[in-house]
Amino acid sequence: MTSKKASSSGADEAETKLSPSGFPVKEVPGSYGVPFFSPLKDRLQYYYLQGAEEYFRSRIASNGGATVLRVNMPPGPFITRDSGVVALLDARSFAVLLDDAKVDKTDTLDGTYVPSLKLFGGYRPLAFLDAADPRHAAIKGVVMRLAVARMHQVAPTFKISFGAMFDAVDGGIGSGPVQFNKLNEVHMFDFTCSALFGGTPPSVAMGDGAVTKAIKWLLLQLHPIASKVIKPWPIEDLLLHTFRLPAFLVRGDYAALTAYFAEAAAAVLDDAELAKTGISRDELLHNLVFMALFNAYGGFKIFLPHVVKWLARAGPALHASLAEEVRAACPDGGEITVSAVDRMPLVKSVVWEALRMNPPVEFQYGRARQDLVVESHDAAYQVRKGEMLFGYQPMATRDPRVFKDAGEFVPERFVDGGEQGKLLGNVVWSNGPEDGVAAEGNKQCPGKDMVVAVGRLMVAQLFRRYDTFAATVEDLPLEPIVTFTSLTKAAPLTE
Repeated sequence: MTSKKASSSGADEAETKLSPSGFPVKEVPGSYGVPFFSPLKDRLQYYYLQGAEEYFRSRIASNGGATVLRVNMPPGPFITRDSGVVALLDARSFAVLLDDAKVDKTDTLDGTYVPSLKLFGGYRPLAFLDAADPRHAAIKGVVMRLAVARMHQVAPTFKISFGAMFDAVDGGIGSGPVQFNKLNEVHMFDFTCSALFGGTPPSVAMGDGAVTKAIKWLLLQLHPIASKVIKPWPIEDLLLHTFRLPAFLVRGDYAALTAYFAEAAAAVLDDAELAKTGISRDELLHNLVFMALFNAYGGFKIFLPHVVKWLARAGPALHASLAEEVRAACPDGGEITVSAVDRMPLVKSVVWEALRMNPPVEFQYGRARQDLVVESHDAAYQVRKGEMLFGYQPMATRDPRVFKDAGEFVPERFVDGGEQGKLLGNVVWSNGPEDGVAAEGNKQCPGKDMVVAVGRLMVAQLFRRYDTFAATVEDLPLEPIVTFTSLTKAAPLTE
């Protein structure tokens, strides 16, 4: 009799367990379906039949509006053994992924699979380390000091790269439309390496093939989660999503890139050796290659086309306001510096809004360190230790419960006196809140301030040089293809 009462009491307690906000704690809804077949079907729906956003929204709808639910995430068979994740699809639940005390991010950068370490010289790069790993603090400390030390080079180096890029645009626009992405990927590669390390840019040191080597290396890591790269899609799915491409395909390319960075980053490596960081020179070199190519260059390759996309769609009225602000802050041809763009409220707001609408990295993953209760806006759910948590960041940063007109690009959203102070913490593209600070003991992007500065410099330089422009935009999963169709140059300065 006693044991029946105890059992009944325990069941009642489980049924009435409340979250910190007073929600009854539920089991996470949703299902992973039939092993092998359901992950395969879901991959096809995610990439080709529905697209990412509809994939999640359809599952929210079929689970009664729940924004915390169980789903399969690509790539699935045969690359991934376990595709099941607990998806966090609103701003409140997504915040769990930014809490290093609650989630372990060891080997979760790319989600449900880990690229071969042969792509990284046999080492596990910083981005694959959990914040609690002692190596994380040592490597991140070097990267953070580098970012601070080189910040003064960002604006003058970007001016050179921007000038070369848009000289090419101006030179080609008379003959027809000019694609921004192709020029961006070439000139931002030189910018990234020169801004971080100085010295000879890779296009000079390695020749015209430098960018191709970098992109091939990136593709070998990311092909399991890339899409709309090859037509027709059944061929793409077979080639990119079914089996891992072997690392030896880019062995020579990676060796050439590593040799370049061994020379370009020699001073950084020397300083780290003197500081006795506990990280070997070779391991740190491969980390610097990853940081420069994957984190920095890969980020700029995605981020800047989104900035230009939103500017193109906004049209001449916004362009006029930005041109007026930029030219007032830097009159008579004054230098556009990092401190100068910090005094341009509309420019700053536009960049933050672009980062809100299109975070350069759309996904966040982490494993629950212990049993957790995860709260959405309206409910609470039990997550168990070791379960993989996943967040689709655009749904968090476009959460209508947080942002007014959440799905619209609102250029002035973060202008001083507006929503900036209240909502900037919900812009979380950097693996942390925008008003947060990267530290050796957290997973926030160490180059966060540099990325934001480059976005601002792009907008400022664009509207110093032009009054307005027009472009077509083709939305693709990774980055939009932006093609300039016309540009109106600013009137030359007169004495």
